[in-house]
Amino acid sequence: MKLFLILGFLTILLTQAHAANAPVKPELNGVIRWNSATLQGIRDAKLGAPVVARALAIVHTCMYDAWAAYDDRAVGTQLHGALRRPAAEQTLANKEQAISYAAYRALVDVLPADTNSIYVPLMKRLGYDPTDVSSDIETPSGIGNVACAAVLEFRRHDKSNQLGDLAQGPYTDWTGYTPANKPSPIPAKAPPSDPNRWQPLTYINSTGDLMSQRFVGAQWSEVTPFALSKGDQLRGSLPPPARFGSKEYQEQAEELITLSAGLTDQQKMIAEYWSDGPNSEQPPGHWALFAQLVSARDHHTLDDDVKMFFVLSNTIFDAGIAAWDMKRAYDSVRPITAIPLLFKDKKVQAWGGPGKGTVEIDGSQWTPYQLATSPTPPFPEYVSGHSTYSAAAAKILELWTGSDRFGHSVVLAPGTSKIEPGITPVHPVNLHWDTFRAATDEAGVSRRYGGIHFRPADLAGRKLGRLVAAEVWTRAQSYFDGTAGNKALGAVPAPAP
Repeated sequence: MKLFLILGFLTILLTQAHAANAPVKPELNGVIRWNSATLQGIRDAKLGAPVVARALAIVHTCMYDAWAAYDDRAVGTQLHGALRRPAAEQTLANKEQAISYAAYRALVDVLPADTNSIYVPLMKRLGYDPTDVSSDIETPSGIGNVACAAVLEFRRHDKSNQLGDLAQGPYTDWTGYTPANKPSPIPAKAPPSDPNRWQPLTYINSTGDLMSQRFVGAQWSEVTPFALSKGDQLRGSLPPPARFGSKEYQEQAEELITLSAGLTDQQKMIAEYWSDGPNSEQPPGHWALFAQLVSARDHHTLDDDVKMFFVLSNTIFDAGIAAWDMKRAYDSVRPITAIPLLFKDKKVQAWGGPGKGTVEIDGSQWTPYQLATSPTPPFPEYVSGHSTYSAAAAKILELWTGSDRFGHSVVLAPGTSKIEPGITPVHPVNLHWDTFRAATDEAGVSRRYGGIHFRPADLAGRKLGRLVAAEVWTRAQSYFDGTAGNKALGAVPAPAP
């Protein structure tokens, strides 16, 4: 019964953003409403994980900076304490209004596709005028608009290339990355010239188009983090990936072949559940969903959620920067390239494809447990982004709640596999996580079940995520307690309508 209550509440959160004409649920505070709207914007935009993490962080930072104006001690990230309002104005109604204007302005900027379908209707249901672009900081709408304008102005120049001013096209690489190896079809037919380096893939996607991969987020190591000094700050805390010809390189490939040959329904569904998030909100959004469950479980106030989502989203953002720094620095080979190279002309037992189970194949024909239309992500292997995001987010939720206890589960019905539809699983699969750490560990190992990552990339990602979380947690406390500094209010442009 407890499980169904939790899942029912989660369903409300996931569909709330679509219900343009439904009355607002009074038990959902503004942070949860706007987080739900953000996740729907992410699903509809279909962006890569680093961009998703950045969007989440911008939305929640805008809300936090607006909220901080109505707190006695907290300061914002851009204008610090310059927006502080008198105690008499520090009401829940003013906070709700200010964070709503801030979230709306942020979403229109970073996830604009759902402006008319999701964000404008939500503003109107909340009783706010989305055309109000006032910069009068004596009003909640002005606070929200001004606070968010400052955050957006800063983030537009953070080297993510959101505006396409560093290279043509939003979020495109401006650093001149070139892959060391020529693209290969699946199964691998073009041996890599450098077996240590990433090899792009060519394949037919779900819409029938021929795809040739490019390194998504090749510039992300250069993006300005929230708490880290630079993307490479923590790189030296972890070992490099195994090199071709080493015992470790061989063993990590053998381990994945063994996993592939022995995949159970449980392992297959773990691989699929964690692949991009339960509703394609990517790993960063997946943990934002978990945070909503924590909010409901622990009966959070608006103040609680503003701060929790602020530190959580910025941790996930910095985790992506740190992980992508290592991906760019090491440019490491994926299993889909390394295994066919190592085991060519050798018979291996492995998953043979949808519905085929375990078969004997030539090692050159090995493929991961993935959709043929999306065989492996378009960027290097080391470290695992899933592991880094998950460990970082889990650590923050542990620090926030003061406990590792999570207590969440999902049931995956028979035949619901996307890779083996109607076949897998034969029986219902119950995924249960007593702790945040258990969820982290399962997210990490899921990429090994799926043939996407080697063990070292998973374990290193988990360690990296926890290191990032410690840095961001400390930085966030300085904003919460007002010790982050002070700036005089400068001239901030009013947001566009």
